[in-house]
Amino acid sequence: MKAQADKIRGQDEEELKRHLQEMDEQIFRFQFQRSMGQMEGLKKARAMRKDRARIYTVLRERQLEKK
Repeated sequence: MKAQADKIRGQDEEELKRHLQEMDEQIFRFQFQRSMGQMEGLKKARAMRKDRARIYTVLRERQLEKK
């Protein structure tokens, strides 16, 4: 987990925002599939939500450092 956070911190802000946008689209697809009764990729969706939270955390840390 520490390695993932370090990898995220190594990326610039534009890359992180692009990743967030892609993740939002994929999470939407997973939610739609789940509502249709398809449970494929449940672990992947959970991992994606955690990665998304890590990215938001790093962006917030950077925002606070600027102040």
